Amino acid sequence: MITFDSKIKGLTAQQVVEARKRYGYNRLEIKRKILWLGAVQSVLKEPMVILLLMASSIYFSSGNIGDGIFLTLAVVLVSIISLYQNSKSHNALKKLKDFAHPKCKVIRNGTLETIRSEELVMGDTLVVEEGTIIPADAVIIHTHDFSVNESILTGESLPIYKDFSKEDKTIYQGTMVVSGLAIGEVTAIGNETQWGKIGKSLEVIKEEKSPLEVQINNFVIKMALLGSVVFLMIWGINYFRSYDILDSLLKALTLAMSILPEEIPVAFTTFMALGAWRLMKTGIIVKEMKTVETLGSATIICVDKTGTITENKMSLAKLYSPVSQKISDLKEKLDKEEQELIAMAMWASEPIPFDPMEVALHQAYSAIAGKDERPEYKMVHEYPLEGKPPMTTHIFEDASGQRIIAAKGAPEAIIEVSDLTQAEIHHLEKVVQALASEGYRVLGVANANFIGNYFPKKQQELRFQFKGFVAFYDPPKENIRQVLEDFYAAGIDVKIITGDIPATTVSIAKQVGLRGYEKTIGSDVLMGLSDHELQEKVCSNTIFTRVFPEAKLKIINALKMKNEVVAMVGDGVNDGPALKAAHIGIAMGKRGTEIAKEAASLILIDDDLSKMVEAVAMGRKIYNNLKKAIQYIISIHIPIILTVFLPLTLGWMYPNIFSPIHIIILELIMEPTCSIIFENEPIEKGTMNRKPRPFTYTFFNRKELTTSIVQGLVITIGTLAVYLYAVHQGWGESITRTLVFTTLMASNIFLTLVNRSFYYSFIYALQYKNNLVLFIIGVTLSITTVMIYVKPLATFFGFEPLNLGQLLSSIGIGCIAVIWYELVKLRKRSNSGYKRRKRGITTFPFNS
Repeated sequence: MITFDSKIKGLTAQQVVEARKRYGYNRLEIKRKILWLGAVQSVLKEPMVILLLMASSIYFSSGNIGDGIFLTLAVVLVSIISLYQNSKSHNALKKLKDFAHPKCKVIRNGTLETIRSEELVMGDTLVVEEGTIIPADAVIIHTHDFSVNESILTGESLPIYKDFSKEDKTIYQGTMVVSGLAIGEVTAIGNETQWGKIGKSLEVIKEEKSPLEVQINNFVIKMALLGSVVFLMIWGINYFRSYDILDSLLKALTLAMSILPEEIPVAFTTFMALGAWRLMKTGIIVKEMKTVETLGSATIICVDKTGTITENKMSLAKLYSPVSQKISDLKEKLDKEEQELIAMAMWASEPIPFDPMEVALHQAYSAIAGKDERPEYKMVHEYPLEGKPPMTTHIFEDASGQRIIAAKGAPEAIIEVSDLTQAEIHHLEKVVQALASEGYRVLGVANANFIGNYFPKKQQELRFQFKGFVAFYDPPKENIRQVLEDFYAAGIDVKIITGDIPATTVSIAKQVGLRGYEKTIGSDVLMGLSDHELQEKVCSNTIFTRVFPEAKLKIINALKMKNEVVAMVGDGVNDGPALKAAHIGIAMGKRGTEIAKEAASLILIDDDLSKMVEAVAMGRKIYNNLKKAIQYIISIHIPIILTVFLPLTLGWMYPNIFSPIHIIILELIMEPTCSIIFENEPIEKGTMNRKPRPFTYTFFNRKELTTSIVQGLVITIGTLAVYLYAVHQGWGESITRTLVFTTLMASNIFLTLVNRSFYYSFIYALQYKNNLVLFIIGVTLSITTVMIYVKPLATFFGFEPLNLGQLLSSIGIGCIAVIWYELVKLRKRSNSGYKRRKRGITTFPFNS
């Protein structure tokens, strides 16, 4: 909690309204394409739409007005579906961006408020603290130990210390607060800021595609090229047979349409965007779509202790004074030395506290102080938190010139600068160990005397007298034990990376059930290792203590070198590099700094690590469902392609069994199936009890791709068998076409049901809660029935009503062409059960 000078009132509500009317919102107005126009342009560039337009033009040219009108309507329908999918994905991403909009703190009407950065107005009183990204240009009116990194504007990476008394007292939008706190009056917002003036460069920045997106696009491009080659070949073959340029072109277009798998990129975009939206509804903001792909592969999650494992609710619990020589509980009556210890610890804190421990010290001082001396003293000099391990020193002075010089920091740092004997040091180390072993966070406190105004350059040069230890207790989160168990069940290892000392961390780790808590190593040891030794140590150890930013980054990179997929949880300024380096950077939404949120790819809105379990589950579900959708597309496209291709090239009796109007009907049925049914599928049983999938750039392995191809070929055999049987029976072209189309439709329905799981039976999968399955299947059956049995439509599509025997034969063959895969799944389940029994395993390891 931040307190501030009550004299600073800030703007009133009315002044805010007036400033907004006059100057607008604090956002960069960048020239962007009109959304709907861009979406329409994108649709018109789709190969399927181009082919449909070509086919409809040929129909109109040849006098076949009915088919031409139908295909024109099909273009409109395809466009509407594409625009709807684009709109759905865009809206999901827009809501995510709105929700992830950075926040800032302002003083208005004399109270501290948190608002969205874009709601800042000119003249606002802005409060910025360590770890925030400054949201507007402002002039400083109050500071404490304040420094900023302005490299984004100047290229200079070193922190710049700023103060209201210095000539340069302007802070700029986009720069980062490295230390301390400042209060400033906003002087420029939006495009008028220094950063806004160079914001035009954002217009040309293009978003990078993820590896999976690149792979999927490459696959579609290859299929399009294949379609082009086959299109030209078939056009040539048919032209030299008939010398009818339009008819041969139409036949070639039919085949090209059957080859093009345009549903795949649509499915990818839909799955990723809606997946990110679903994650946001669970309390996780996804900043980068590629993160959704990576979630299911995470093998290690690195977490901080404070605020992640623990509540981050620091309460002052214990004291140790060298005068009384005992560890005291704060609930007991405190003697004079112990009260002085609390007071000195408070003076060593920021006058405007924002760190939980410093807030606790100020509260403890208020409770024990007979007279509050804080208003009488003014800080005249301060040494920022620095050193390894770190410490900080503050120097206060009253009107009479009386000084208080107080320091606090890591016990080792304070012991080292204090005037102590070796025996005293040995005794104090035992005290620290005793407190830390019970899970307390321990700080050393010291004071010093100094005459003169030329303070030493470094705080360590002052002569300190040791005052004692203050110990804080931060209890573990209630749900953290279960969270860790869920990670372990999912095959994800958990490591703690903390700046705290080993004893405290081990104590907390033991309480929460962290596996391997006894395997601890300090950053000082790690930094002295060779690259090979470092990689071995980061894998064999579970807890890393006294870790500073460079060490944290080295740990993450070393884990990556061992082919681990690393998720990293962070919240501080110094966590930025490690969050950026991790495969999945995770920032805390409440206590996380803006710098951490900027560097991360995920933000936990409520700082609840259990949400990461849900995120991993969602990531695995999305990836698996996308894979099912694309396997379905591959399997169902093969029989469509071959049913068009083989009769044409082999010169069968009815070479034009399908025309473009039939292909587009099949496409219109397939696209909702893969994008709606499979996207809405729940997570399969056992998904979170298996090891993370390997993190590779290959979406399908050979076995999975072979499965889809074989499924497609068997459906083709069934479809062509029906074709040849109809010809053998002497049935006409219309009956043959109807039988083939019905068989394909039946195969499509059964394939949808069977491919809902590649492990469980389709009957078991019917238990999955997905209301859209019955809806889409119902729509498919209705469309097929109407097309065949409503005479005007049957005539238009070249169909003829089937008798009951013919209908059942088509459905039966369509079923058999797909349902055989249930035997493969049965064998897979039997083998899995045999292996588990042989190993004596009772839990279910899901294997896809």
